Formats: sequence, structure tokens, C-alpha cells
Amino acid sequence: MKKQRMLIGWGTQDVTPKGKVSLLGQFRLRITDEIHDPLTTSALAMESEDGSEQAIIVSLPTIGVADYILAGCREMIAEKIVGFNPDKLFVSATHPHTAPEYQANGLLGESVPLPDDVMTDRAYGAILIEKISLAAIEAWNSRKVGALSWGYGHAVIGFNRRASFFDGSSVMYGNSNTPEFSHREGAENHGVDMLFTYDTEHKLTGMLINVPCPAQCSEAKSFISSDYWHDVCKVIRERHGENIYILPQCAAAGDISPRAMINVPAVRRMMTLKGYSEENDIASRQLIAQRLAAAVDEILPLASKDIQDELAFGHEVIRTDLPRRLVSEQELVIAKQEVVSWSQKLEEIQDMDHLSVEYSAAFRHRSFNLMVIGWHQDQQQGKQLTMPVELHCLRIGEIAMCTNPFEFYIDFAMRIMARSNALQTFVVQLAGSGTYLPTERAKQGGSYSAFIASTPVGPDGGQVIVEQEVQAINQMFPESCG
Repeated sequence: MKKQRMLIGWGTQDVTPKGKVSLLGQFRLRITDEIHDPLTTSALAMESEDGSEQAIIVSLPTIGVADYILAGCREMIAEKIVGFNPDKLFVSATHPHTAPEYQANGLLGESVPLPDDVMTDRAYGAILIEKISLAAIEAWNSRKVGALSWGYGHAVIGFNRRASFFDGSSVMYGNSNTPEFSHREGAENHGVDMLFTYDTEHKLTGMLINVPCPAQCSEAKSFISSDYWHDVCKVIRERHGENIYILPQCAAAGDISPRAMINVPAVRRMMTLKGYSEENDIASRQLIAQRLAAAVDEILPLASKDIQDELAFGHEVIRTDLPRRLVSEQELVIAKQEVVSWSQKLEEIQDMDHLSVEYSAAFRHRSFNLMVIGWHQDQQQGKQLTMPVELHCLRIGEIAMCTNPFEFYIDFAMRIMARSNALQTFVVQLAGSGTYLPTERAKQGGSYSAFIASTPVGPDGGQVIVEQEVQAINQMFPESCG
């Protein structure tokens, strides 16, 4: 893979909805038209100067990226861009719980019917297709010869959110203040991967920041927001220029959240002493913004000492089938019991407003468990035993970047990074619809994010991704850069 100059371009579009929408990310219904801060999609286009390799990398402030959205973007881009292979586009989500519904019968099952004055999921999906495509087209059309550098820093952003107990069980956001508490179930990753772009005069034009933590500080609020990335971008632009492009990525963080789970009173006290706002979980967003901005401040001057005007560039798209997690008889029994229980609850509250918190949550809990029964029926008939997925592996100079469509537990990413021959490896989750993919340890611990309803692919599927991506990366890096 020869070194050569790179063509680099940036694009951005506003994807903030107008009017009432249903927010995605909770079992209960949240309808709002309040905009706390805007939603923005960003695109980075790269092509080797001889045209032999290309990529358009897009970031989106949503829970995930539905298949129909990616397909719609590729179709539009294929019509508008001559010479670009639409398969070389990938879109990953930052996972705020304060962005609109785009797939009502999706990860949590079917939602209650929405009023006519609320934007439908497919209507917002159409907006996303148009705006993502426009950002990608803008990035591609603005390509110019440029340069790149990269760096690795640290910032304490995410914490393992699964509490493990002496009986062997684990619970997401489980109570640690109990004699039954043993430990946090898994690892944490405080690394921050950064990719910087420059013009031919080595003036900074943009940066890609890969953080192992979903953007869900304000996850239960009822307003539209891109969460902590809004605050991060604001602070970085104040320090490095208002016209700097910033592309956020969520690294593997299926078992991670921005909530501190231990020493919580001490953390809150320090945020108060810093003068951060207590309203709407803004304090934690401000803290993350300062920490990530400090990481950029530290790494950017160092990375700028090693700007690459020519570099090796490769991009492989892998399509593979993962084994689906099989529904056990015990899991089927539990799902049926849950359906009966929630159905009874819905009968008891049938006269309640169907848009209320109580009714809408009960409706979706029942639907959530109905999915498991449907999977078991398919399984008995020999259907849907695998899940097709798309993975991307890139070489950008001495760094590798690899994607997956899941909320990918950190252990899998550590396996990839440890075995990668690249100097630095960016693992990008949620480049797809976004179900959880847990470790075997989490599967045994159980609860949401590890039990069957939230994990149609299990630990064996996660290891398939590890092996395929390590192989692809190391073929691009036949000798270790370390």
C-alpha cells in the first residue's frame, strides 16, 4: 500500500426537527418540540490522490442508524456523486437519548400510536436521509489536497454501568450501596483517539474525536439535544476556531455511561464547586466538555509535530453473518410471563391516556417481550438463525479504524486493539441499528443490556467481529507499527 497525498473534505448539516417529535431511548413515551440545543450531522470525505481508495465517514446524533436510512443515503449519493462507491460510506451514531424516533417498531419493540400532530418515525428518517446525504456530498465536493495527523490522550468520561452482586447477578445502574454489592462488572476505557485534518499550509481544518462513552448525560429528559457533544464542540471551537469541523464518534461502550457509579456524592460536590449548572444534568455535560477539550489541548500540539502530507490509505468493507443468540426455554417462559403481566397491567389502565408515562411504558415493555417470543418461533422453524452485518476497516497512515453496528462491550474492543498491528486503533460502535452485544460474563449476569430481549447477537457473535476485524486490519498492516 503506497503512500500518497490525500484529498480531504468536510460537510455538515442541521438535522434538528421542526414541530413535535417522539424521542427515542426510553420505554416511556416522550413527546416534545422543545429544542435545548441543535442536532448536527458531520461528514469527512477522504480519497487517495490517484483515486484508488475512498471513504466518507459520517457522525449522527441518534440512538443508532437504521438499515433503511443508510440504504437511502447510499441511493441518493450514488445519484449525486460520480466516481464514489456508496459502499464506502458509513454512518455511526453518538447515542443521545434526546433525539427523535426514526424506527418506531425498532429496538424496544412497537410504540403506542402517536397523535397526528407528531412527526412520524419515517418522516424524520426521510429528513435524516436527505441531510446525511447533503453533508456527505458537501464533504466530497469540497475535497482538496490536505494532510493528517493523529494522537492518543486520556479523559475520564465513561464508567462501567453494570453492578455485580455476590449472587452472580448484574444489573445496569444497579445499587452499589448495599451489602450484596461486589464490584463493577467490566472494564472502563479512558482513552481518547483523535484524528486531525489540515490544509496544505498545515492549518487545522477539523478533527475526529473517538470517545468510549455514549452521549447520554441527559438521557431521560424531554427536550431535543445532542447531549454532551454540544458542549464539547462549543468549548473546542472557542479555543481552536469557530470554523473548525468536529466529527464525534462513540467508541465501544456497550457497558459504559457518563454516570459516575462510585463516589457519587464526592463527584457532585466537585461539580458544584466548579460552578457547573445542576439543571437538566448539564453539570456532567460541562465537566465532560472541559475534560475532552483539555485532552485536545494536550494532544493537538504534539500531533502537529508529525503531520503527514503523504500516507497509506485503505478501506475494506466486510459483509458477514453473525450467529443469532438462541432463545432458551427458560428465556421463553420468562418472556411469556412478562407478556401476561404487562397485558394485565394494560387492561387495568386501559382508560388512562395512552400517551401517558405509565401506559406507554407498559405497552412497550409488552412489545419488548413479544419480540423474544417471535424470535423463538423463527428459531423453531429454522429461520433468522443469523444476522447479516456490515463492518468497515480502514487504514489511515499508521492508524486503523474499524466499525460495528452494536452497542459493543468494551472487552471486544480491547481484544481488537491489543492484537492490531496498527500504531493506534479507533473502534467505532453504532455504525448500524444498535442493539447491545454483551460479553459472556454479562450474559451470565443478566438484566437489561445483557438478557435476550436486548441482545439478539451474543458473545460468540462479538468474537466473530473481533477475529474478522483483526484479520482485516493486520492485512493492511503486515508489520506492526508498535
